[in-house]
Amino acid sequence: MEEKVHNELQALKGMVLTWKRSYLQEAPADGQGDFLVQEFLEEIEMHIYPYTKRLFECDYLSSSEAKEFLEFCYGQAEDLHKCLCSKTFCEGG
Repeated sequence: MEEKVHNELQALKGMVLTWKRSYLQEAPADGQGDFLVQEFLEEIEMHIYPYTKRLFECDYLSSSEAKEFLEFCYGQAEDLHKCLCSKTFCEGG
């Protein structure tokens, strides 16, 4: 992977973690935050997935690199869900 692409993915990871922290801060006290996980997933699917797909289609990312990056992103959504369900407001990362 080229250094520029690596730097771009690092910036995108930072963006995903920032979104996650923002959703954690918006979590209602009553524990009814499932809608936040859905909104977070929509952000990933609307912004991150198409960009990653395009990087793969243009041969900037290999199949395994694209898969690894998207697993990171969707893993953050799973972590958000766990944090909201356990009411443990963990720090992103």
